[in-house]
Amino acid sequence: MNISIEQDEFDLIRQYIEQECGIALENDKTYLIESRLSRMVLENGCDNFREFYQKAKNDTSSQLRDKIVDAMTTNETLWFRDNHPYEVLKTVLFPKFVEQLRNKERPKIRIWSAACSTGQEPYSIGILAHEYAKAHNAPELINGGIEIIATDISTSALFIAKNARYDGISMSRGMSPDIQSQYFAEAGRAFQLNDEIKKMVQFQQFNLQNSFVSLGSFDLVMIRNVAIYFSADFKKDLYAKIATALNPGGYMFLGSSESLMGYSDAFDLLKADHCLYYQKRMT
Repeated sequence: MNISIEQDEFDLIRQYIEQECGIALENDKTYLIESRLSRMVLENGCDNFREFYQKAKNDTSSQLRDKIVDAMTTNETLWFRDNHPYEVLKTVLFPKFVEQLRNKERPKIRIWSAACSTGQEPYSIGILAHEYAKAHNAPELINGGIEIIATDISTSALFIAKNARYDGISMSRGMSPDIQSQYFAEAGRAFQLNDEIKKMVQFQQFNLQNSFVSLGSFDLVMIRNVAIYFSADFKKDLYAKIATALNPGGYMFLGSSESLMGYSDAFDLLKADHCLYYQKRMT
């Protein structure tokens, strides 16, 4: 049962959501709030969205806030999404990373999968690293050479990601039978990722509005298909923080429909394997 939301209530809830997680809702998104939050309004004993807003604002435990953010977050993901970025990793970046490791230019390569959802992106990177290491005799890439940090604001998405157990529908989205047979074991009606890949990824809850200092510096940031939900000001701030978090010459991948135009001049645009990506500009 959906509860109708009045315009003034919509403005309050929209403001709250943007403040808490950065998602900027357009004026025509009233249906989205009604469909995703109505049940929560009733479960919290509220008669309308205004009461619900007040309850959320006064929730010192942040539990209700986390549930609201969880409900409003789009956890759309799949294995090896769009494919082209992974081709660039395989043909351009992994060879460079291996060379840097062998020449002791870096103690390890640090990769950040931001807004990782239920884990398919960081695990895809880990699988690809293993495949590359086997094909090119590059054991240093996977024997502690890569550290993958994966973050998301959604606690429910991270719960799935950390368990690395996926149902048949999730596995059918981008996962080839060959890769599945090598890296997953059947577990009832689900499929469990093996520990070798699982241990490559460290998951943590993180709000992209916060300071990135605690995360450290990175050689590659994958922040794909998330900034499209943010306001222009937030995007500018986000890309500025990413530029600061990247090591000199570090790389960044956005979603296929995303662009830095008008938001940042801290990166050079590169192209390989039909994929556009970015490198931190040397100053």
